[in-house]
Amino acid sequence: MYNLDQSIKKIRAADVKLTVKSQDGTPISGGEVEIAQTNHKFQLGSMGRFMIPYVNNELTGEAKERAEEIKSRYLDLFNFVTLPFYWGRFEPVEGQPDTERVLNTAKWFKDQGIPSKGHPLCWHTVCADWLMDYSNEEIMRIQLERIKREVTDFKGYVDVWDVINEVVIMPNFDKYDNAVTRICKEYGRIETVRRVFEAAREANPNAILLINDFDTSPAYDILVEGCLEAGIDIDVIGIQSHMHQGYWGVEKTERILARFERFNRPIHFTETNLVSGELMPKHIVDLNDWQVDDWPTTEEGEARQAEEAVLHYKTLLAHPLVEAITWWDFVDGQWLNAPSGLLRKDLTPKPAYQELYKLVKGEWWLEPTTFRTAEDGSVSFNGFLGEYELRYQGKTVKFNLAESGEAVIEVVV
Repeated sequence: MYNLDQSIKKIRAADVKLTVKSQDGTPISGGEVEIAQTNHKFQLGSMGRFMIPYVNNELTGEAKERAEEIKSRYLDLFNFVTLPFYWGRFEPVEGQPDTERVLNTAKWFKDQGIPSKGHPLCWHTVCADWLMDYSNEEIMRIQLERIKREVTDFKGYVDVWDVINEVVIMPNFDKYDNAVTRICKEYGRIETVRRVFEAAREANPNAILLINDFDTSPAYDILVEGCLEAGIDIDVIGIQSHMHQGYWGVEKTERILARFERFNRPIHFTETNLVSGELMPKHIVDLNDWQVDDWPTTEEGEARQAEEAVLHYKTLLAHPLVEAITWWDFVDGQWLNAPSGLLRKDLTPKPAYQELYKLVKGEWWLEPTTFRTAEDGSVSFNGFLGEYELRYQGKTVKFNLAESGEAVIEVVV
């Protein structure tokens, strides 16, 4: 197997020659400067539903303290967040969307320097029950209006969207009747995708729009191919990697990536997890069918989760088209009661959190480092792509490493 660390360095870092000059253009020779990384270009995040009641001042006592602990751990590790827009929860009563609370949360994350993604705008699961009173034609109209409303209302605060979720099974979904399956069955997958993407694009031409699916079989890349051939403007391909039944392994991950790279579109791993307890039985097809009251984390499982999480993240960062990874979910028990969090239920960090932190804020990060400039005012270093600050005699100048390879940067202080 090729060296993942070398591949990551080649793709995600730059050899920098940075020249420091005074305001009159004179190189600062022999000057002591401090350079520090402040953010990654690569987006690393998780689901941020836990912040909605906190930001909106709905918590007191122990619940507020728990939210503050989760917030602190989150901000230490991540620079990206997914906010929930499940229609049945976002608008359980027609005409009464939860816009204010979620928008307040998106604004709060933006104030922390963290961009938000909305998930999802169209999905057959957790759909609004009141839609069932309408004809298919009306359901489609209301769905498109809903998309335009959310994308417009959140413009500037949520500019990345999972526009449509799990389209591969959408028209064949038979767990229960729902409005979105009805319209997808009538209009077809590609036409449904076309309409929802056009609605989102109309509302915010500059938004980053994703198609997203857990189905990593050829059925998904065939669907993506059909959508692109139909002229649908898909910005990013979203891939879920829920590994409740065991780690995919490097070969399977790379095989899936290879099938999608022919589209030359950025790839986001939108929902990624590994459990730190007993694995879900292999015969379960739909993960939601495995409902247990108690699914404890274990010491052995936590060691396994940490090792596999590091390998999974490294495998993804070693592929040039992957731009974001979202861990699902941050705290144990938040989905299917699974021990799939990076924090235990008591909010103590698991080894997986600690090992990812060592990568994100250690191996892939430049801590404040002092350099002395050469005679021509230059310093050289290798840094991961992202945002940086240079500090010199009380002055701070920001700069950005946007591309891998060799970077020549001039900073005026």
